Amino acid sequence: MSASLLDAPTRLAVVLLAGLSSGCAGAPSTTVAGAYFPAWLVCALIGALAAVLARVIFVATGLAQTLPLQLLVCVSAGMLCGAMAWALWIRW
Repeated sequence: MSASLLDAPTRLAVVLLAGLSSGCAGAPSTTVAGAYFPAWLVCALIGALAAVLARVIFVATGLAQTLPLQLLVCVSAGMLCGAMAWALWIRW
């Protein structure tokens, strides 16, 4: 009987980790004033601006007086816009 260097579960784990790390070829980034910024940071800023814009629209239209849980709604709008920007950026 020959002893193998790695048992079956360890070999499976190595193969799975190698497969999962193959998608890490490089992070999408953008150049701002000569410096590289990650795309997720730009999408987070888009989401934050969308949340602020949603709040401004709610106050301007008077919807803020009747809308419950305004913080949750504005954060959700910002997260939705940020996620859509990310999906469009990486062409998902």
